[in-house]
Parts: sequence; C-alpha cells; structure tokens
Amino acid sequence: MVGSQDAPSTAVGEQERARVQKRTLIVVVIAQVLGGAGLAAGITVGALLAEDMLGTESLAGLPTALFTLGSALAAFLVGRSTQRWGRRTGLGIGFGAGALGAAGVIVASVTHQVPLLFVSLFVYGAGTATNLQTRYAGTDLAPEAKRGTAVSVAMVSTTLGAVAGPNLVEPLGTLAAGLGIPALAGPFLLAGAAYLAAGAVLLALLRPDPYLLARALTAAETGPGEPGGEVPPVPKPAVAAYVGATVMVLAQIIMVAIMTMTPVHMRAHDHDLGAVGLVIGLHVGAMYLPSLVTGVLVDKVGRTRMAIASGMTLLASGVVAALAPEESLAWLILALMLLGLGWNFGVIAGTALVVDGTVPQNRPRTQGSVDVLIALAGAGGGAMSGMVMSGTSYAGLSLLGGAMALLLIPVLLWARGAMPRSSR
Repeated sequence: MVGSQDAPSTAVGEQERARVQKRTLIVVVIAQVLGGAGLAAGITVGALLAEDMLGTESLAGLPTALFTLGSALAAFLVGRSTQRWGRRTGLGIGFGAGALGAAGVIVASVTHQVPLLFVSLFVYGAGTATNLQTRYAGTDLAPEAKRGTAVSVAMVSTTLGAVAGPNLVEPLGTLAAGLGIPALAGPFLLAGAAYLAAGAVLLALLRPDPYLLARALTAAETGPGEPGGEVPPVPKPAVAAYVGATVMVLAQIIMVAIMTMTPVHMRAHDHDLGAVGLVIGLHVGAMYLPSLVTGVLVDKVGRTRMAIASGMTLLASGVVAALAPEESLAWLILALMLLGLGWNFGVIAGTALVVDGTVPQNRPRTQGSVDVLIALAGAGGGAMSGMVMSGTSYAGLSLLGGAMALLLIPVLLWARGAMPRSSR
C-alpha cells in the first residue's frame, strides 16, 4: 500500500485498472466541463475590462499576461503537490484558488481598485493552469497506444463550458448590472461558481487517485529493490518530453497573442460585444471540440506529423487574420477557428509526447514544469501582443504569429531520429 487513503493495493489487475481509468475519465469530463466555463471569462473580457479601467489600448494585453503568470505558478505548485499527494488534492486546490481570483476581479471592478484587479487576475490564473493540468489525469492509467485519445476525451469536455461562457457575455453583463457590478465583470460571476464546482467534483469523486494507482502499479511491476541497496535514482525525461514541451510552448505563444488582441481589434472597428463573444466562443470551440478526432489521429498518424499540422494550421490562421477585412465577421471567425484548431493539434500531440517521455516517478513534476513554460509563454504573448499591435497593426501581429509557427517544423524533423517509433 502507498501511504494515502487514495492509494490502492498494488495487486490490481488490468481489468481493475481499466475500470478505474473509465471512472477517472468520467470525473475528468465533469470537471473539464465546469472548468471550461471558468476559463472563458478572462479570455473574452479580460482585455476589455483592463482597457476600460486603465484607459489605454497598449496595456490591454496585461490581464492575459497576469492570469497567465498566475497559471505558471499554479502549474508548478500543482505539479509538485501531485507528485507528493496525487492528482485529487492538487487539482482541487488549484480550482479553488481560481474561484477566489474570480471573486477578487469582481470586487476590484466594483471598487475601481486597479492593484486589486491585477492581484486577482494573477490568482484567477490558477484556474486556467488547473483546467489544463486536469488533462494529465486522464493519461495516468491509459495504455501507451491510447494516450492521445485519453487527452482528447479530457480536452473535448472543456468545449461545452468554454463555448457557452463567451456567448453568455451579454446576459451575464445584464445580470451583473442588475447587481450593481460593471457589465464587463459579469462573466467572472460564472467563472467563480464554475471553478468552485470543478474543484469540489475532483476532491469528492477522483477516487482512487489515478496517479497514485499508476505509481503503485509501476512499483509492483518493477519489484522491490535489493535489501539494504540504494534507491535507484529518478530517471530524467526522454527527448520526446522536451519536443512535446517545445510544440506546446510555441503553439501557446501564437494562440494567446492573436486571441488576446482580437476583441480589442473588433471593438475598434465597431463590432459589438455580442459579436466579440461569438468569435471568441467559436475560437474556444475550435480549441477543444475537435479533440476526439485529434486524439485518434495523434495515436494513429503519429505525434510529430500532427505537431507539424499544428504549425501549418497556425500559419494559415495568421495569414487569414492579417488579410481579413476589418468589418468582416466571417473572416475573423475563420481566422480564430484556425487559430484554435492549430493550438488543439499542438497541445494534444505535445501532451502525448510529454507522457511518452516520462515515467510515473518523474511525470507530475515534469508535467508541472512543462505547464509552467506554457504559462510563461502565454504571459509573454499576452503582454507583448498589445505593444506589437500598437506599434504595427493587428495584421502585423497576426503575420508575426504565423511566421513563428514555422519554427515547429525544423525542431520536429531534427528530433524524429532521437525518439522511439511509438513517439514519432
């Protein structure tokens, strides 16, 4: 037995392992639906709320940078706590912190306290990181040949909440105004409730803990060490893990930079808040809804081929966004949906590579570190997006993002020879 009430006996057969994996995926699906609703608030109205409170477009990317930096710290802490106590505790606490941050944003908007807004957005980022890390819970017990599919089941579940959230911007704004809260802070009412519910579901239902079970099974398979012998060192991640991290980091920078400034670009050209919500809602849908198909392709076609497809799709998105007529809602929808799809390809392929390149002894710590890099990349993309757009244009920002996507291809071609065939 592992020293925790969540850790089951190591004498669990494959049939029991499959049963627990099925239960784990059900719990993860419920948590991801709720978590998706929570993360939508920041990406839909965060930049607009900051623009209103700060009075300048050049700092409109700051909210994305702040809650993405907060997600970096949260990813580190969730990874470390998972390594020690399991998925259930780390994910539950992370979602609770996200709910607290959402409440702080609402208070800051009512009291017009900019410092409180910044602190609250930083804490709110914990929900974003936790929602992303929840996908790993679905892979702990998954067979190697089905890891992409397991990631996709977790991610596609985010779609319902993540798409509904942006499209509830106007009714939530009306509700907030009726409560004496600024309309742009309305989506954070949903975010707080959704994150709190997601954390409660994981704390109550993620039993047995999938990571603790996977670790116990691995220990049972390898057998006890020699009596009085040294404990074998924890192995380092393989090349596949570093490649997967690179894919996800680049996809995150490009996606966040273009996504963050799209609402600002749209409002500057007389698109109303409902149109902004529609574009972002469809973008988020493209980030998560194709996941079931993407996961199968990652397992069948290969990790690196789908990562290359990610780079090409992100390039297409940047070109379409740059060439889209400013008044055309349809072209902006196409550009943002391609942006979401390219991100989806990159994250699922990259996640599978990270899992392939790790073992239970080093997996949560590595996953947390990778998500820290992803969060920092998003923070950089969010912070610089406003400055780049202010210095050039939305088209210039989009073309720069598309050009960055091409960096994925040489990295992947170089790394293929150093990875086992199952990870290619």
